Amino acid sequence: MSKIRIGIAALGVSSVLLAALPPDAALARGLRIGGGPIGIVRMAASRVLAIGGLRGRHYSGRRIRVASARDTVEALPRVEITRNGDWVGKPVARVQVAAAAALAGWHARRGTNGWWQHGDGGYGWVGPLFWPFAYNDIYDYTLWGDGMGFWGYGYRDIYAAIFVPYGDDDLQRYMVPQRGRHGRLPSLAQMCGDDGSETAGLPVDQLRQAIQPSDEQRAALDDLAGASAEAARTIRSACPTEAALTPAGRLAAMQRRVEAMKSAIATIRPPLEKLYELLDDEQKRKLTAFADQRTAFAPKVPAAQSCTQPGTFQWPGGELEARLHLNDAQRGELAALQRADAYANNTLNFDCQPDEGLAPPDRLATADTRLDAMLDALKLVRPAVDDFYATLNDEQKAQFETIGAKRTS
Repeated sequence: MSKIRIGIAALGVSSVLLAALPPDAALARGLRIGGGPIGIVRMAASRVLAIGGLRGRHYSGRRIRVASARDTVEALPRVEITRNGDWVGKPVARVQVAAAAALAGWHARRGTNGWWQHGDGGYGWVGPLFWPFAYNDIYDYTLWGDGMGFWGYGYRDIYAAIFVPYGDDDLQRYMVPQRGRHGRLPSLAQMCGDDGSETAGLPVDQLRQAIQPSDEQRAALDDLAGASAEAARTIRSACPTEAALTPAGRLAAMQRRVEAMKSAIATIRPPLEKLYELLDDEQKRKLTAFADQRTAFAPKVPAAQSCTQPGTFQWPGGELEARLHLNDAQRGELAALQRADAYANNTLNFDCQPDEGLAPPDRLATADTRLDAMLDALKLVRPAVDDFYATLNDEQKAQFETIGAKRTS
């Protein structure tokens, strides 16, 4: 596993993970989505296209040159995003769907971004669900090097778990599919991977087409497909069955989701390594070339750009004091929480340095290391949140829960 940096940050390194992912503009050309409807409609595309200051612009062509990953997502034409049954395999489409779903339950100024938005235009929290399409993001990065979805996750999502952007009623509504005159958005179960296909997470046919396997390799690919189905079920098992209405509950949901992703990686890793070891140099070259052909629907994001830090969330200390009227003991617990939050921020920033040019098994190992960092960060914050929250009375808890929901971008 050459080029894999091992180890998680020691406390006290600096700054925040807010991924900004600008690919070469040429990679964004030729983005098209078409086909027959399966559950999300023009309304969803229109909402996403309004994100990021695109109001007032007019696009006449089906191909649009853009300068960043976020623009790639937001500049897609006004069509039904999920008209093809294979839309979930396209990172740009997944980001759009998640963005539309995340904003559907958020009440803020028309045309604004949600403040918890990732640098690529997607969202880590869609109502009570953390990391929509988690397994798809893992295999896109592992097989094809497309880190667009995977590397956007980090401190911003922990902050959004503490200072939730939704009200309680909004979170509850996400648990029941909502119909309207424009149709409906995908359910949380769909975004968790419950699409009826046990091997949806692994493009077996694409791999077979790329490498033209021998009999021995075909058997190894079948083993990987079976492991993929098991891994997909593991991640689906961490999909929320009820909305968490407290910071501690949301952080616990995050931890369950990340732990499920690590379990999935542990399942996939041995058969993937075995298959890759069986490939000859020409097959590995073909696999790389096949990945390069996918850029129209899966623009590659340079790893060096995926962990840049455009800014830092300001801890709302003044707002907490003004709304909660804390006593001295509560201020002490809040200070401890703020310190733990800063350490979590540092941990995630330190460990967001993916290497470029890795082979698929090495990328999977890198993804596993990144998830370790997220778990470390969560384990720093959760006890401090529990301790502080336990000191609050009911009125203070209610005030605390409104801080994130009232923010706009």
